[in-house]
Amino acid sequence: MDSELALKTWFRMLSNTALIEHELRTLFVSEFKVTLPQFDLMAALHYAGGSEKMSALSKWMKVSNGNITGVVDRLERDGLVERQPLPEDRRVKIISLTEAGAEVFERMARRHKEWISGLLAEISEENLEQLHLQLVQVSKTIKRNIQ
Repeated sequence: MDSELALKTWFRMLSNTALIEHELRTLFVSEFKVTLPQFDLMAALHYAGGSEKMSALSKWMKVSNGNITGVVDRLERDGLVERQPLPEDRRVKIISLTEAGAEVFERMARRHKEWISGLLAEISEENLEQLHLQLVQVSKTIKRNIQ
C-alpha cells in the first residue's frame, strides 16, 4: 500500500470532518443557542431512551466526566435536561431529557439532517452510497487493526 496515499486520504477525511463540524457549530448556536457538544449529549440521551448515567454519557461522547458535567450544567440551566441521583447509589447521577428538552431535540435533529443534506447536496445519491460503503469498510479495517 502507498503510505503517502493513505496519509493524504486520512488528512482529507479529517479536513472534511472539521469543515462540517465548524458549519454545524455555527448553525446550532445561531438557530438554537446550543453548542455541538450539547446537541451530541441530547442525542445520546435520546438514543438511550431519554436518560442515562453520567459515566455512560462520558464514554459515549469520548470525553472526561468533567467535560460532561459542564455540558449537563448548561443544559440543566436551560431546562433541557435534569440530573437525579440513582436510588441505589446516590453518588451516581442519571441525566434525563426534560419534556421541553425532548421537544427541542426533535427540532434540532430535523434541522441537523437538513443541514447535512444541504452540505452534501451536490454529491449524487449513487456517489454518496458508494462513499458510505467505502467508509464502512474503512471503519472495519481500522477496528481490526487497533484490536
